[in-house]
Amino acid sequence: MITIYHNNRCSKSRQALDLLQQQGQEVQIVQYLTHTPTKEELREVLEKLKLGPEDIIRKGEKLYKESYAGQHLTQDEWLQVLAENPVLIERPIVINGDKAVIGRPPENVLTIL
Repeated sequence: MITIYHNNRCSKSRQALDLLQQQGQEVQIVQYLTHTPTKEELREVLEKLKLGPEDIIRKGEKLYKESYAGQHLTQDEWLQVLAENPVLIERPIVINGDKAVIGRPPENVLTIL
């Protein structure tokens, strides 16, 4: 089963979900803004993405610009920031087994099917 960290208000997230469903995939939807991933869950997702915490931060968000831009935090500290502020997590993140991608552009999700 495919898992998508999804924000229904995001057009790219909706497009990625539509693509997965068009491919006949069974999709588990995680509304990550209301069901915030823990630091450990984020760590596991990052391992599958082969990225660090700073790589999945939405740097255009007002919260990032006002509170975190230019800060030099450890990976563990960035994980804590993301767990406490899920709005900063790039979306959508799509996971298939031990592989994951950020669905920007949405067609990226097809690479892990």
